[in-house]
Formats: sequence, structure tokens, C-alpha cells
Amino acid sequence: MKRVVIIGSGNVATSLAHGLAACCEVAQIYSRRLAHARELAAAIGCENATDDLQTLISDADVYIIAVRDDAIAEVINGTTDNGALWVHTSGSKPIDLFAGQRSRYGVFWPMQSFSREMVVPLDDVHFFAEANNDSALADLLSLGHLISRHVMEADSEKRLRLHIASVFSCNFANHMWTLADEVLNEAGLPFDAMLPLIRTTIEKLNHLSPAHSQTGPAVRHDTQVVSNHLSILDGDKRELYRLLSQSIMKRNPLNDHVE
Repeated sequence: MKRVVIIGSGNVATSLAHGLAACCEVAQIYSRRLAHARELAAAIGCENATDDLQTLISDADVYIIAVRDDAIAEVINGTTDNGALWVHTSGSKPIDLFAGQRSRYGVFWPMQSFSREMVVPLDDVHFFAEANNDSALADLLSLGHLISRHVMEADSEKRLRLHIASVFSCNFANHMWTLADEVLNEAGLPFDAMLPLIRTTIEKLNHLSPAHSQTGPAVRHDTQVVSNHLSILDGDKRELYRLLSQSIMKRNPLNDHVE
């Protein structure tokens, strides 16, 4: 499990390439945009970049397909089985995209928010793996442990649940910050004012469950404050605030919370 080909040069591929280059031979980088493949290859000291799937080397141990979800099948269909381990990195796509087209295959999903412009250290990233047989799974778990302290098996159903949870935890939370930024901009205030609050909120999760760390007017059933906020908001912000406040109140009956 030493020679790796990375198919992709975007958000996930960038951090994977950097992480794997420290412990494996990343033998080739593929991207539909040759300039992107060359840029990522140069960044990790790889001398082989290509934009042609037909020129993928045939003697690697593992081929990691790290492209957008709707392009995974295109890559699989455009390449052939060489007996190596082939995996995709999607949290929401099933393992059976490979069925009938590869003899050894799996899923290698890093549950993290990645950006092409920023390399994310992988040692604390949780990787969830699935494979079509025990041998492939053992190899995939072994590869994962080279770059992360958190590698575990998870089938497609579990990954789907994890993906939904990550959307709530990351994507929706980030959208809430976007809305908060808009509210502040309307008053000429900087979003930086929120950063200590956000950091403390996240830090508390190291010690408390999300349910037990909930604060704010809704958990106190302070309907006067909630109504005052609603009177200032409009459109999507008003409706989201109302729905979220109702959800918090429903989960925290008035008699159960004193703050």
C-alpha cells in the first residue's frame, strides 16, 4: 500500500495528496484541468500529472477517486480494473458504484470540510471506510491509519447518517453564520465580534453534550425576547429564527430549564 494515484485536484484531493505524500508514494495526480494537476503534483513533489484517464499508471496499489459526486461514475466507467484497490471519497454515494467494474473496491470518506486553498492536517480527521471484501477493507484501514488517528468501518447506511449529521453540524451552522453576518452588516457591525462566542460555543462541546450546552432566549422560553427579535427580522431570516426557536423550546420544556 505504498503507491497511490489520486484522481482529482480539488478540495478533498488537495489535503489527501499532502497527507499521503508524507507516508506514501503519490505516483500520479489526475485532473480534468492539467494546470490543476500539475500545481498539486508540484506542491507534493510528484512528477507525474495528467488530464487523460487513459494515461493513468497501471501499477499503483490504490486509486483514490476524489472528485465531485456526480463525476465518480464517469471516472469509474472511463477506467479499467487492474486488480488494485479503487475507492471513492464521497460520504453520500454508495459503494456499489464500483460493482461489476472492479474486483477490489471501497469507500474512503474523510468527514471534514475541505477547501482547495487550505491544506487540512489529517491526523485528527475521522475517516470512515467500507470495502467489498475483508482483504480490501484491511488494506484500506491500514492506509487510513498512516494518516489519521481516527479510522473506522462504516457501511453506506451509516455514512448516510453521518453525512446528514455533518450537514447539520457544518453546512447549516455555516449558513447561520452567514445570516448573522448579514444582520450585523445591516447595522454596520463586524462579524469578528461573533468569533469569541463561536469559539466558546464549540469549546463547550468538549465537555458537554450539544443538548446540555444550549443557551439563549428560546431555551429559557423568553417569548418576549424571541418576539422582539422576530419583529426586526424578515424573509428567510424571520422564518428560520421562528422555526429554530420552536424546535429548541419543544426539546426543552419550560419546567426543565432555569437559566
